[in-house]
Amino acid sequence: MHSLDDLRRKVESQKTGNPAMYGGIDFAARPERLLPHDPTGGQAHLSELRGRFAADAPRLLENRELMGRMALYTMLGDTVADPYAALMPQRGFRPLVEMLVRACDEGVEAVTEAPPELVRFIRAMEDTPPWVDMTLIERGARIQRNAMANFAPWAIRGGFIATFMNKYAALPMALTGTLSHKTAARRIKETATFFATSTLPGALRRDGAGFKAAAMVRLMHSMVRFNVLSQGRWDQTVYGIPIPQVDQMPAGLIGDFFLSSGALQQGRSTFNADERAQVELSRYRCFLLGLPQDLLGDNPRDVVDLWNARMLSLRRGFDPQTCGALLKATMQARLGDTSTPAGALRERFERSFSKIYFLQNFCDGRDERAKAFGVPISAVDKARAAVVGAHVFGRMRAYTAAAKVPVLGAIADRRLTARLRRYLGTLGHAEFTSDAAQYRPAPLKGEAATV
Repeated sequence: MHSLDDLRRKVESQKTGNPAMYGGIDFAARPERLLPHDPTGGQAHLSELRGRFAADAPRLLENRELMGRMALYTMLGDTVADPYAALMPQRGFRPLVEMLVRACDEGVEAVTEAPPELVRFIRAMEDTPPWVDMTLIERGARIQRNAMANFAPWAIRGGFIATFMNKYAALPMALTGTLSHKTAARRIKETATFFATSTLPGALRRDGAGFKAAAMVRLMHSMVRFNVLSQGRWDQTVYGIPIPQVDQMPAGLIGDFFLSSGALQQGRSTFNADERAQVELSRYRCFLLGLPQDLLGDNPRDVVDLWNARMLSLRRGFDPQTCGALLKATMQARLGDTSTPAGALRERFERSFSKIYFLQNFCDGRDERAKAFGVPISAVDKARAAVVGAHVFGRMRAYTAAAKVPVLGAIADRRLTARLRRYLGTLGHAEFTSDAAQYRPAPLKGEAATV
């Protein structure tokens, strides 16, 4: 774990180490999105820490080291992928993508024209931490294939819209054109593709599809940072930097958070064997995505505290022009083939199930709160979701039971893997790229109202 002084130096080194992206950033300035540290908890109500975890605010605020670490990671991008993305003006967008693809497929040694920035990028991903146990990770992937094949296709939209509830974290997505239904659908499918791919057998090994997908996701995020910062209208005094490391946590660690909070509710301070395997899968996947190991807790209390510290450091803010528009585009995005009556019916049921998933996990089960975020829940939605839930959870329980039976478990896993591959086929080819030509102008301070 980095000391705070070392971490501060790493954050500040972005300015001199990558001036093309960060030369205009004042890393000593505290952006509006980052709540000032108040040990008394007087401003905790202004943060995104809500619900039953709000009571943890005083304890977390007393931990100055934890809150200081969260503040610094709010100003840290990707120190190995960002310099590579910053080569776009000299190398071009497409050549950078093609070189990265080849480096993943054949090894960076095969890229004779590889710039030093690409070599450092790939080498950092290959520098596997000593805690990584691939046998345990494969076990975690096998467990998660059940949910990924049966549950994720129905809930991915609901999980995706949860990332748009805060204007400070959501703005980069709005700027990249995700306000359109077509682009929103592409981003949802890319997210689903990455996480589904990562649970396939062997996907996270060096030659696996998940390793390559992680590299492409990192490059996409870095391209967003480069393009947004070069637009000249990004207000760092409000938003800090685009897609900081702490904003990778919601997508990468949400499963760990749910497992950990469940364990703590049961009075357990450690994971059971199945939970441990899934957490290790998630931790390694997040490492490949570039998350600092400081943010990857390995026990229930640390996972929950790190998550809640991030929420406590993030100023609350729901902007209809940013968050509301993103939510609307995501809910209206067409994720499947609706040209047939069966396809259209499935889409309606999937939307309803995603709404209820969003309601239960991100709105404390309160209909009025979901409505305030632009996701109204009707009685029809609840009825549809109940039908989907009975089907999905019944299927998942059957596969869980089968996994415990010798021979039958192997057969069930092969069927899950095949089902998962079919699901990936419906998602299409993921580009994992960011086209600056589609970017929208960023609102300057005071241009967007907050509700």
